[in-house]
Amino acid sequence: MITSLQVIFILIAAATLGAALMVVIARNLVHAALWLIAALFGIAVMYVLLDAGFLAVVQVVIYIGAIAILMIFALMLTRRAVREEGPRYHRGWGWAFLLALAFFAGLSSILAFWPGITTNLRDYLPSADPLKDLGTALVSPDAFVLPFELASVLLLAALVGAIYIAWERKEEVQ
Repeated sequence: MITSLQVIFILIAAATLGAALMVVIARNLVHAALWLIAALFGIAVMYVLLDAGFLAVVQVVIYIGAIAILMIFALMLTRRAVREEGPRYHRGWGWAFLLALAFFAGLSSILAFWPGITTNLRDYLPSADPLKDLGTALVSPDAFVLPFELASVLLLAALVGAIYIAWERKEEVQ
């Protein structure tokens, strides 16, 4: 018997996969970024369905509200500087598709036989307060503080690079 929650999950999963596919095949980079926002929003809805409200809010605020908007901002800044004049698709796209399909099949088979796939997340958490554990992991020098700092420096470098590329230089008249 299929429950209404399972139907919602299937619909959201299909919409998220469709948006992710559109990210890859969209011809316009701004449209691809907008489809990315739709795919990321679908993931946020999945977090809500899994009763992970904090992660859903983080998904919306950080990934949609910051990173995706930063990408759109960078695309708008560099639109005139970057013009595509060559072919859109590489001639080896078929091999890339087969490799991606093989990778998906391998990952699916590994997950199908992994005993932890049916284990509840609460069994892995060291305490009864998962939000406290997450907060401790985010600020702990032994956990995730360095990757977050590196990601912020990388995003700042990308923004500075986009501004530098988009900056119109005045040609010196001799």
